[in-house]
Amino acid sequence: MELMPLHYVFYFGATPDKVWEGLVSVESNRIIYGGATLETDLRPGGFMRYVGPGPDGTPVTYVQFGILEIEEPKILKYTFAMGQSPLKSRVTVELIPETEATKVVVTHDDWKDGDEKTRTACADGWPRILSRLKTLVETGTTFKPH
Repeated sequence: MELMPLHYVFYFGATPDKVWEGLVSVESNRIIYGGATLETDLRPGGFMRYVGPGPDGTPVTYVQFGILEIEEPKILKYTFAMGQSPLKSRVTVELIPETEATKVVVTHDDWKDGDEKTRTACADGWPRILSRLKTLVETGTTFKPH
């Protein structure tokens, strides 16, 4: 069964530079991802990964990325794998300046057979992550429930 790509378009009321900073900064990612630490080597062939405490308190890699293409502040393309999974998909994030905003286009594709669970989690996760990022970039904070 072929897994269909995920595709999202958001408009951020900020410059591409500010959106880019939100995408790759350690601090904004700590806020967006509930305290996970973002480790990066932002260059083609480099990596990004989210690390945090596992059930026993020792550090665990939650998600890892292999940088395929990077052109600040326009495009970030990377492989995506949950934890230590050998199954990798591909994410392309494009930042397109518009008159009044930055158009953020995320395409998550190249899913492998057997990766249905990860695709389902990402289909739920991407809108949440992009909404948090949009709010953070535009207001400097994220929504906190009462």
